[in-house]
Amino acid sequence: MSTPYSENSLLARVQTIADYQFGSLCGTALFPEGCTFTLSTTGRVRQILYNGVRLATVRASDGRLTLGIEGAKRLQAVIPAPGYRVVIREDVAEFVAQGKNAFAKHVIAADPDIRAGDDVLVVAEHDRLIACGGALISGSEMLAFNYGVAVKVRQGSEKDASGKYQPTADESDDEEARHEGRAD
Repeated sequence: MSTPYSENSLLARVQTIADYQFGSLCGTALFPEGCTFTLSTTGRVRQILYNGVRLATVRASDGRLTLGIEGAKRLQAVIPAPGYRVVIREDVAEFVAQGKNAFAKHVIAADPDIRAGDDVLVVAEHDRLIACGGALISGSEMLAFNYGVAVKVRQGSEKDASGKYQPTADESDDEEARHEGRAD
């Protein structure tokens, strides 16, 4: 028999995931008191919201966090540069802010500790947040390669005509529906 978790228990759980994934004390900065949670049909945390805005999603495949643009802003405020940052050329910043992928040939600097699969912040000059997404290659490879996608952007910082940020891949990707009927 399972018992429901309290909001504090859920908050502590996602804060611990953030501390593990991004570093000590990032969890409380990323997920303050008052966060609400969207749960899967199996009762697992899927999305973490603050004032109705998505901060992050817990990936079902590995339990790691994928950041929304608001979560990326919170993380940027507590992690000093160059931590988890990929700096792109100013001339392509507008396209990446619209949700387009960041290519290796446009990367001018990257945190050398970035590993493929890490969630990263895509920034332009002066640490201006452009987008967030998943690194497809390591930070050093981003600088070494002149071709291919460096960061698969999930959400750009530019809002569309409705005033909403560009949609994220994981919002339209209904993982629960794909795995419906699967025993967890």
